[in-house]
Amino acid sequence: MSKNSLRIIHNGSSISLAEVPAPDTNEFLQTIVDKTGLGWRISSLFGSPKGESVDLYCVMASDHDGCLGIIRTNVRKTFPSITPDCPQAHLFEREIAEQCGLYPEGHPWLKPVRFQGPLKKSVTTGASAAARNQLPGVMDYFRMDGEEIHEVAVGPVHAGIIEPGHFRFQCRGEEVSHLEISLGYQHRGIEARLIGAPNANTISRMETIAGDTTIGHTSAYCMILEALSGCHVPARGEVLRGIALELERLANHTGDLGAIAGDIGYLPTSSFCGRIRGDFLNMTAIICGSRFGRGLVRPGGVGFDVGQSQIDELLKRLTAAKKDLENAVGLLWEAPSVMARLEHVGIVSRETAIELGLVGPAARACRLKRDIRRDHPYGIYQMSYIPAMTSDDGDVYGRSLVRWFEALRSLEFLDEQLRQIPKGVLQNDIGPLAEGRIVVAMTEGWRGEICHVAITDDTGKFARYKITDPSFHNWMGLAMALRDEQISDFPLCNKSFNLSYCGFDL
Repeated sequence: MSKNSLRIIHNGSSISLAEVPAPDTNEFLQTIVDKTGLGWRISSLFGSPKGESVDLYCVMASDHDGCLGIIRTNVRKTFPSITPDCPQAHLFEREIAEQCGLYPEGHPWLKPVRFQGPLKKSVTTGASAAARNQLPGVMDYFRMDGEEIHEVAVGPVHAGIIEPGHFRFQCRGEEVSHLEISLGYQHRGIEARLIGAPNANTISRMETIAGDTTIGHTSAYCMILEALSGCHVPARGEVLRGIALELERLANHTGDLGAIAGDIGYLPTSSFCGRIRGDFLNMTAIICGSRFGRGLVRPGGVGFDVGQSQIDELLKRLTAAKKDLENAVGLLWEAPSVMARLEHVGIVSRETAIELGLVGPAARACRLKRDIRRDHPYGIYQMSYIPAMTSDDGDVYGRSLVRWFEALRSLEFLDEQLRQIPKGVLQNDIGPLAEGRIVVAMTEGWRGEICHVAITDDTGKFARYKITDPSFHNWMGLAMALRDEQISDFPLCNKSFNLSYCGFDL
């Protein structure tokens, strides 16, 4: 493998398609396997149609030196699966098979990623008929045999206000031997609709990829446009984006800590955090009028400014919310009965987290220092250091503790930035998008790494736009957390990951 097997770039930068190395398929796949063995990981792996064939692109990340690497190859009909040697590729390969009609030979368990249905348009023109006509839920499931083995099926319709997802447990008594997770019941065809964009509706689509991660996904999209047009975001706009992203992180981490408390029946923290989450959402509304940040992040900067009265009000509310949150979450760590339910439950080993390519709090709870704000900094994070908060435990307690540490750091960050917002304009104009380019933009959403990749055609429009939500990396982590656990621990483990259905069901 040559030293130049990957084209090295950095977060938020674009290059000409002609600069991307294009070896034969075997070298392409061997490069991915070799690089993962050296500590790189797959951030995105996808297909893009090219006549009667498909170009496969892989974006890899090296966190210790802040580098991203891109490589591509051209494939017709089949390619060798690397999943047996590189497990983090397994879901990407299944998606490629479904979207592009390519068969990954040797894939150990080739199953649908999303049920597209007979009337749904595929993201690529080469998608197989089987993928297009797959009926929701009609598929083979892994099964175990034995006198003491029984199967428990949950969903896709659930009792609460929740999106569809199917969980099938193979159990020996109360102990889970295997959990199979099937999603994709409400595939929305977002990537297909982005071909030929951007247009007036594109920004709204980005805000609804995962509604609880509006700021994270919209920021990545805006970074794409800014890289393709050579637009520089003014300092005031970058700071306001960072403030919005950390408020989004605080609201969701607070909600998760409360929900974890609720799943073990510890109502004081559950009730308090439910209310405090609303306080953080309302702070975002003070800035832009939307509790989820709709309309705030815009190409070239932000769409809303804050005056001194708003800054004073935000600082006042942050002080009160921090005090309330410390009291509410402090109750968790002080209750032995709570610790007995959080510790040593749903353990994911560091080795498993590396193999699966976990990201975000789920990875950091396994002692993996992965945080895009630190490793591949962008925007205000290029000037404000964010440490990667980790835990040694890999269990529900570890995932809860990481959220708590991150919430405390976000509170410090917000106080710092609100007190020193630079003066100046909020937004610069976006010019024409460069043609024949590829750009990678990554942000650290509250669930973890968000990766957007755009390829432009000879008119500057999107020929392919690939979105990878952190949940795409992490759902298999939940399945592994349930191995050899009690089935009654599933709600708690599930909430400790709190992954997105809609972010997956693109």
